[in-house]
Amino acid sequence: MTKKILITGGAGFIGSHLARRLLADGLEVTVMDNLFTGTKANIYDMLENPRFTFMLHDVTQPFWGQFDEIYNLACPASPIHYQRNPVETTKTSFLGMMNVLELALKTKARVFHTSTSEIYGDPVVHPQPESYWGNVNTIGTRSCYDEGKRAAETLCADYMREYNVDVRMIRIFNTYGPNMHPKDGRVISNFVMQALKNQDITLYGDGSQTRSFQFVDDLIAAMCTFMNMELQTVNTFFESKGMEIPVLNVGNPDEYTIKELATETLRQIPSCSGNLVYMPLPKDDPKRRKPDITLARELLGWEPKVPLQEGLAKTIKYFSGIALKST
Repeated sequence: MTKKILITGGAGFIGSHLARRLLADGLEVTVMDNLFTGTKANIYDMLENPRFTFMLHDVTQPFWGQFDEIYNLACPASPIHYQRNPVETTKTSFLGMMNVLELALKTKARVFHTSTSEIYGDPVVHPQPESYWGNVNTIGTRSCYDEGKRAAETLCADYMREYNVDVRMIRIFNTYGPNMHPKDGRVISNFVMQALKNQDITLYGDGSQTRSFQFVDDLIAAMCTFMNMELQTVNTFFESKGMEIPVLNVGNPDEYTIKELATETLRQIPSCSGNLVYMPLPKDDPKRRKPDITLARELLGWEPKVPLQEGLAKTIKYFSGIALKST
């Protein structure tokens, strides 16, 4: 019997890569998306596949379907998008998660929730392990996303405790690659698009803040491995670590300053004659971000394989086509 999979937010950057991977694995895939930040262009190549279904729907509204597994990816993930309508962002994180969990409770579906490194806020612990509770401003301009995702994790944990819903969670650290929105406001898309258009490269702050950049293929590999593990294996592992809830950091622990990223981008796009331009750092922007992936290494036998230089080259190739169309 072929597994039936639902991906909420599946027309987005990560969701479209996941859908493509699951189809390649021979599964039936339904993508649900309201296209707020996702786009049908990301899934055009799958629309003719008989094992693929697209459903235009907002996850904040209840829905029904018989699925074996549900991947919850629905939520704007870049500041420029989630701050555009912060109330909807919080609703998507909380109500969307609740609707997914309610469906799973009724149909016995396994749930995979994609949380975020943003739940750590501007961390005072470095690198960030899963046991760290974070340093988050509850009323800042980024709070709709940070706190929304934290609330979604709380829902997952309580549905597990109270109703025994099978939920696995990951906290995704900065991820990049083809299908990123060219105007999502995140640093790699910003730098690449500016360089391709021969514009100045805009750095916020002095460029010394750090990030750890994970190529999307590495993320998808971790997600599928975690989702496919037997429940008993997952429970036994986390119990051995003194952890009640199965949550993993998934990211690349190689740490780069933003200025180093800008330099590498210009090295790979030598036609750009723009300068580095420094702007004020946005409020509550994390100064350092790096995952501790010890648990993911142990449980999944996984670690990132794609170095920044290689992944950036693939991303530049993708954005080159977009830049040419927009000129």
